Amino acid sequence: MIQLAALFMLTALLYASVGFGGGSTYNALLVLDGTDYRILPAISLICNIVVVAGGSWRFWREGHVPLARILPWVALSVPAAWLGGRLPVSETLFIGALGGSLLFAGLRLLFERAPVVAAGEAREPPIALRFGIGGGIGFLSGLVGIGGGIFLAPVLYMLRWASPREIAGTCSVFILVNSLSGLAGQLMKLGDVGQTAMLVPYWPLLVAVLVGGQIGSRLGASRIPPTLIKRLTAVLILYVAARLIGQWLGMIGATG
Repeated sequence: MIQLAALFMLTALLYASVGFGGGSTYNALLVLDGTDYRILPAISLICNIVVVAGGSWRFWREGHVPLARILPWVALSVPAAWLGGRLPVSETLFIGALGGSLLFAGLRLLFERAPVVAAGEAREPPIALRFGIGGGIGFLSGLVGIGGGIFLAPVLYMLRWASPREIAGTCSVFILVNSLSGLAGQLMKLGDVGQTAMLVPYWPLLVAVLVGGQIGSRLGASRIPPTLIKRLTAVLILYVAARLIGQWLGMIGATG
């Protein structure tokens, strides 16, 4: 548990420094540690909430959370995250979806070149598109135990939706509300089969991500180049993704 807690703290530190929660990597670390796959989304979502709650508050206080513009993105994502959390999935499907999510996230951070959106240049896509994208990301988030910000951010940058700070604030809130909704679904699913008590031994991980998240938030606001932090985070994600995809391929081969 000590080694796992240290890895969780490092993950929280890196993700918090770039405005995310780290749920996908928490999941992967738990899979590689041999944790029962049925309980690990709940553990990861709780850790996500611990990391992004403070960040969401800071973005709100600084005026980087445009609530009226955020609402269409979360209108369907919140119920969809709950539905994804409630849905039972096989271990093979879960690990495959998680590995693919990590690969996408790692490559996105490695090659990201966020455009700068000047004042008055922000664009608002059709509301149906915002509802659909938000709902799809929310469902995937609840299913595999992540917040979904790692998927929403590149969409918002591609659409030139807002400034980088407002996109970061939006993603932080998006992660928080989807993690809360997905966690509710996951806990209900675990309660149905009497497995909720299995979460208790993992409480040290919450302390680890709380410490790592606080350090990461301060690093992100310091003079350390954000690009360097993003590249380090991408290396960590891609390493874990490769391990996870290798495990998934082995599972596919064993059942084939």
